[in-house]
Amino acid sequence: MSKKRVVVTGIGTINPIGKNVSEFWENVLNGKSGIDIIQAFDTEGLRVRIAGEVRDFDPLDYFERKQAKRMDRVCQLGMVAAEEAVKSSHLEDHDLDPARIGVVTGSGIGGISTLEAQHERLLKKRARYVSPLFIPMMIPDMIPGRISMRWNFTGPNYSVTSACATASHAIGVAYNHIITGDSDVVVTGGAEASVTPLALAGFTNMQALSKRNDEPQKASRPFDKERDGFVMSEGAGIVILEELEHAKERNAPIFGEITGYGFSADAHHITAPHPDGAGAAQAMNLAIENSSLKLEDIGYINAHGTSTPANDPIETKAIKKVFGDRAKDIPISSTKSMTGHILGATGGVEFIALCKSLQEQIIPPTINYENPDPECDLDYTPNEARELKFHAGISNNFGFGGHNATIAVKRYEK
Repeated sequence: MSKKRVVVTGIGTINPIGKNVSEFWENVLNGKSGIDIIQAFDTEGLRVRIAGEVRDFDPLDYFERKQAKRMDRVCQLGMVAAEEAVKSSHLEDHDLDPARIGVVTGSGIGGISTLEAQHERLLKKRARYVSPLFIPMMIPDMIPGRISMRWNFTGPNYSVTSACATASHAIGVAYNHIITGDSDVVVTGGAEASVTPLALAGFTNMQALSKRNDEPQKASRPFDKERDGFVMSEGAGIVILEELEHAKERNAPIFGEITGYGFSADAHHITAPHPDGAGAAQAMNLAIENSSLKLEDIGYINAHGTSTPANDPIETKAIKKVFGDRAKDIPISSTKSMTGHILGATGGVEFIALCKSLQEQIIPPTINYENPDPECDLDYTPNEARELKFHAGISNNFGFGGHNATIAVKRYEK
């Protein structure tokens, strides 16, 4: 019995450089930065005052007032991206079995703005003033729960959390649900809305963030020698995965075909990647080995590329471990140079970028690449998008706790 094929039939995103896929993709190719001084709260006196915010986002443009008040911002962003993904897939145009449609999404942090607001209410008032909706607004699994309620999808439904690898893990396990026959369609990806005072303070004190407050749009600079940390961002990236024959039967659009995924653990440190890059290399190797692809088929890598001093040279080292001498010939880019780091949602947004790259045969740049680093000596597609004829690519995402995930995607061929 031949292995089932899994294709991408819907994509949706909202992030600092686009409120939909079309706007996001145009700005990615133009090398536009979404990083600026934070507007959501007063940053006076803070060591880090920059982030990637979804500006001019009014929940009432998307939801009824009562509904909006019952959702944390992370859920709102996830629902907006899911709405675009479902529409682009034309799922609502067909009478499909809801029990065969699952939802597996994730968030690295969940509803932290709700947590902060309700904790402040507890301290300033009394326990009885804490909202009865506090828990359901805070927990990350409310995102897939809400998506299932919106469209009556009654298949497998749960949330994944693995820090910055979250959305990639969600996509991988969603793929598996289709391969094993649990579902015909799975809505998957991630959402994050953690640009808040508490989260900013935590990451700042961890020495993880860029402090380039005077040049926000140059702060996220993956693989550049002058990088000094990542930039926190918010947003969502949701995709629709579907069994190929099921997709063909309803004449669904196809944005790409997932061929495999690879997961691994560094088993090393709570925040730092393993210095030899073995875990990241293992994830890349597994993604390719578990698919119909060969190493020579990979023509592009959408890198994790966080702009931190440790991650970028270690990811470079891992790519060399996997591809050997050919590593120098494979174009690589980090879209985090423009979006910032969307934490648990970043794998969904970057997966969409990979699918669009395959579809249009053009790859995004790594902006702010100005000073070559001897430890980062590969082709990072500096500063300008590039036309590229390629058949398949991979997307890397690695998270605190040593979680590594790689998704392999190729152009759809009948």
